[in-house]
Amino acid sequence: MDASKYIQNLKKKVERFKEDTAAEQSSSEPTDPTTPMVKVETLEKGFMIKVFSGENQPGMLVSVLEAFEDMGLDVLEARVSCTDSFSLHAMGVKQNEDEERMDAEAVKQAVTDAITSWGETNVPPFL
Repeated sequence: MDASKYIQNLKKKVERFKEDTAAEQSSSEPTDPTTPMVKVETLEKGFMIKVFSGENQPGMLVSVLEAFEDMGLDVLEARVSCTDSFSLHAMGVKQNEDEERMDAEAVKQAVTDAITSWGETNVPPFL
């Protein structure tokens, strides 16, 4: 009997976990697949920057890298995929340690601003 109750409790926990995970994913994903999603994590020295867009948009990579340069971030390692969608995972560190400390939110805002301003100037013409 105890084993049966234990298994039932585990099944309930798994179901709750699945529901919570699905709710979290739906709230964090942009409603428009072409709207890029930017996430920034603080590392011991630097940041892990992740950008994802459901649609590959030529020129976005250049815009993001220019934002890194403007912030004074050196890219130590990056993985980029530009086939059907756009995906960038980059590790960046501050070029000059003497300058004021930068936080993850500032990096996220700068990358988001760069993508937004790039998107405004690169609107595809109507066919």
